[in-house]
Amino acid sequence: QVHLVESGGGLAQAGGSLRLSCAASGDTSSVRGMGWFQEGPGKERNFVAAFRWNGGRTYYADSVKGRFTISGDNGKKTVYLQMSSLKPEDTADYYCAATRTILSDNYYYFPANYDTWGQGTRVTVSS
Repeated sequence: QVHLVESGGGLAQAGGSLRLSCAASGDTSSVRGMGWFQEGPGKERNFVAAFRWNGGRTYYADSVKGRFTISGDNGKKTVYLQMSSLKPEDTADYYCAATRTILSDNYYYFPANYDTWGQGTRVTVSS
């Protein structure tokens, strides 16, 4: 069993920055990758970024490339999402997810391929 706890959400102004953290606990040795998804008001849960522990490969949605950076600390089994140049449209609940499956690159983008989810943390960006 893996448990995820997110932190770091809050209020930011457009152009500002926030850093989200997601700490995994439990059977963390089974985790192969972790990702972030966003769910805006009345919207579907959309992929933001992902991190593959083996090799440190990263994946990004086009909407956040160049603005967000995902990274991982293997010792702490924590992933971070550094969010910069924030826009009002980044306002959403952000969910951390973990997969215990070895995924091909394209599969990191789909929420159905993750088996564990955190409770979410809210990010609000004001204009």
